[in-house]
Amino acid sequence: MEVIQANLGAVGIYAALNFLILLWIANATGTLRRKHKIAIGSGGNRHLERIMRGHANAAENMPIFLIGLTVGALIGMPLIAIHILGLVFTIGRAIHAHHFIQESAPFKSRMIGFGLALLAMTVLFAGLLVHGLWILFE
Repeated sequence: MEVIQANLGAVGIYAALNFLILLWIANATGTLRRKHKIAIGSGGNRHLERIMRGHANAAENMPIFLIGLTVGALIGMPLIAIHILGLVFTIGRAIHAHHFIQESAPFKSRMIGFGLALLAMTVLFAGLLVHGLWILFE
């Protein structure tokens, strides 16, 4: 029980950090809306379209990763794996969010952020699938 509690505590850290990233990009979206007096949609503003897409992408990807990390914690994923995957994903999401918050940023920063997040998601997916099949056919 103590191992699961420690694992879930680690997941809690990454949930909080990703929540903070989501708040950061939501605040940047709201700030841009107020600056240009656009309440709904993008009003044709390219920067607002950009930041809205980054915000949506974060909202689409963070929950499934954190659900997967929680499942991993509950089925006995090693604590170090939770930290490595959580850290890589979170750094990737922060870089990705920063890219979209900027009015103009090099595509490279988006790809680095996306690549790190995708790497963590892929490793987590593979680990959960293999572990699930292992338990099922044990």
